[in-house]
Amino acid sequence: MTVPTSGETFAKLIEYIRKAQEECAIMAHLEKANDQHRRAFMWLAVSENMKHLVGTVTKIATGRLQ
Repeated sequence: MTVPTSGETFAKLIEYIRKAQEECAIMAHLEKANDQHRRAFMWLAVSENMKHLVGTVTKIATGRLQ
């Protein structure tokens, strides 16, 4: 069994967050298609927060978060 590196773990974490962001955007689209505009807006907000989270995690990993 190999020990994971920080770089490998970071890459997986970013991939998972981006996939979650993408799924939230799809949920927004589906809710809008079902005429659920309020829910669509909420899913889109979550998607945007996930996008922001990628930036924050990257700053933490590179030591640039102040």
